[in-house]
Amino acid sequence: MMPIRAACLLVALFALAAGFGDARAQEKRYGLSLFGALKYPADFKNFDYVNPNAPKGGVLRISALGTFDNLNPFLLKGTAASLSGLIYDTLMVNSSDEPSSEYGLLAETVSYPPDYSSATFTLRPEARWHDGRPVTPDDVIFSLKALKEGHPRYAYYYANVVKAEKTGERSVTFTFDSKGNRELPLIVGQMTVLPKHYWEGSDDSGKKRDFFSTTLVPPLGSGPYRIATVDAGKTLSLRRVENYWGKDLPVNVGRHNFDEIRVEYFRDSTIALEAFKADQFDVRFESSAKNWATAYDFPARKRGDVVREMFTTKNAEPMQAFVFNTRRKKFADPKTRLAFNYAFDFEWANKNLFYGQYVRTDSYFANSELAATGLPEGLELEILESLKDKVPPQVFTERFKNPVGGNPAAFRRNLRKARNLLRQAGWVIKDRKLVEAATGEQMSVEFLLVSPAFERVVLPYKRNLERLGIRVSLRTVDPSQYRNRLKDFEFDIIVSSWQQSLSPGNEQRNYWGSVSADRKGSRNLAGIKNPAIDKLIELIIFAKTREQLVAATRALDRVLIWNHYLVPQWHSKGLRSARWNRFGIPRQRPDYGIGFFDTWWYDKQKALALKNARS
Repeated sequence: MMPIRAACLLVALFALAAGFGDARAQEKRYGLSLFGALKYPADFKNFDYVNPNAPKGGVLRISALGTFDNLNPFLLKGTAASLSGLIYDTLMVNSSDEPSSEYGLLAETVSYPPDYSSATFTLRPEARWHDGRPVTPDDVIFSLKALKEGHPRYAYYYANVVKAEKTGERSVTFTFDSKGNRELPLIVGQMTVLPKHYWEGSDDSGKKRDFFSTTLVPPLGSGPYRIATVDAGKTLSLRRVENYWGKDLPVNVGRHNFDEIRVEYFRDSTIALEAFKADQFDVRFESSAKNWATAYDFPARKRGDVVREMFTTKNAEPMQAFVFNTRRKKFADPKTRLAFNYAFDFEWANKNLFYGQYVRTDSYFANSELAATGLPEGLELEILESLKDKVPPQVFTERFKNPVGGNPAAFRRNLRKARNLLRQAGWVIKDRKLVEAATGEQMSVEFLLVSPAFERVVLPYKRNLERLGIRVSLRTVDPSQYRNRLKDFEFDIIVSSWQQSLSPGNEQRNYWGSVSADRKGSRNLAGIKNPAIDKLIELIIFAKTREQLVAATRALDRVLIWNHYLVPQWHSKGLRSARWNRFGIPRQRPDYGIGFFDTWWYDKQKALALKNARS
C-alpha cells in the first residue's frame, strides 16, 4: 500500500469514516472475527479440536493454591473459588484455533452498523437457566450493570458500553460511546450473563439476595456445570448438568465431558506436589523448573502411570517480570529501573537454578509477529515518528537487548554499569550505602511474594542489589493478603505476568493506560502514566486492518520495553504438565489453548488399566 504519513495516520485511526465496513456489515451473523473471515461456516458441526464422540463420565480432580471464601467470581471483595464461573454461559464463545473469533452461545445472532457504534444480540429461544426459566434480554441488561458495579475490572473493560436496552422479544442492543472500535462487539460477546430473577429474589428463608456481597451459597447458573458441594476454603465440586440446554450446539459438541470436576485446595505448592504424587488429584501444571528437572522421578512416573507432557501453542509468550511500582518516587527515573536489570544475572540463574530450561524474555509479545524486532521501519516507524518527542530516543537507534551475565567478568561489568546509571539518577554511595544525594536516604526495596518457591530466585538477586548498597528485604504473604496488597498497590517490587492476545485491543488500557494507573484492582500494576503509550493503545484499538494493528502493537512493545517499567524474566518453550494416565485427549490440538477440562475426557479403559497396574 502507499505510505501513510504520520499525521494522516493518527487522524485516520482515531476517527474512522462513517462508511467503514463492508456492505454486509448489518447482516445478522452467527459469529464474529476481528480481522478476516471466520474459519467455521454457519452450518459447522463441531470445532476441529474436539472429539465429537468423546464419552461423558468420570471425575477430574485438579488443585488450587490458597483458599476461597466466595462463589461469586465477579466481585472485587472476597477470594473467589476456582472454576466457579463455569456455571454460567456467555453470549458468545471463543474458538481456540483462531486468534480472535467468537461464535454464538446464548446469542443466536449478532449484528452491528458499519460504524461499529452499537451491537445487537438475539438470544436463542431454547436458552435456559438451571431452574428452567428462559434467558431473557432483561438478564443481559441486568448483567452489564451488575458486572460494572461489582468489580473495577469489568467497569473498565465495558467502559465504552454506555447503554443496553431491549430491542425485541429476544434482542438486546448495546450502544457504544465511540465509533470505529471494531473490538467492542467481541468484547460484549464475551460477557457472562447472570440471572436477574435469582439475584433480585429471595432465598429459601425469605432473605433478599445481594449480588454485591460474597456468598458460599451456590448461585443459579445456565452453563454446562452447577456447583454441587462446597467445603469452604478446602474443596469445590462441580457436577455436569444432564439436561443442559446448550449441550447439542456446535460450539459445545465434544466439550464438557466430565461428570464431575473437583477442586482441591492446598496451602503450599510443595504439599500440593506430594499430593499429586500420592494420586490425590489428577493433573498438575508445573511452574518450577527445579521440580520439572528433579521431582518427577518417582515410581508411578517410571511405570508410565503418570505422563509428563510439554504442551505448546501459537500464543505469544507471556511477559513475566519483576515489576516496579512507579507510583513510588524511588522508581520514577528509568535509569534507576534499568540499573536493576543490570543487577539481575539471568544467565547465572538459568544455569544454577533453572537447569537451563528458560529463555530470557525481551518483548511484551515474545515469539509472535507482534514483537518489535530490529529497528522500526515502514508503518511502525511512521507511528513512532509522530510521537518522537514523547518516546525514548533509543527506540529509533537501538534494538533492545537485556544485559548478559553468566560469568564473573560480565557480572562485574554489569554492576559497574548499574552504579553509573544510579549515579546519573541521583543516587550516590556513602558508607557503602546507596543514598539519594538530595536527602541522604538509603535506597531500600521490598520484594513482595506470594510463593515461598520464588524466594530461591530472589535471594541471589538480593545479594547482587546489596552489593550496590541497596537495602533489600523479602516478604512472602498468603494469597488473600497478596491480592489485597496488589489491589491497593501496596508494594515496591512484585513478580507478575501478562498473557497477551494475538489480537490485542481494549485490554491494553487496563494493562498500561494512564486512566487505569490509580484504579484499584487494575492490571496496570506498574502505575504507568505515559501519553505516548496512551496514544499507541488507541491506535491499536482503532486499527482498521491487521497491518495497522501489528505496526501499532510493535511500536507499543518498543516504547514499553525502552521505558524499563520492569525487569524481564524468562519463558519456557511450552507448558509443563503431568497427569495420571486415565484421560483421553483429542488428536488435533487447538493452536491457542490446550483444552484440558474443556475437551479432555475420562477414559475408562485407561483408568481400569491404571487401577490393575497399581493393585
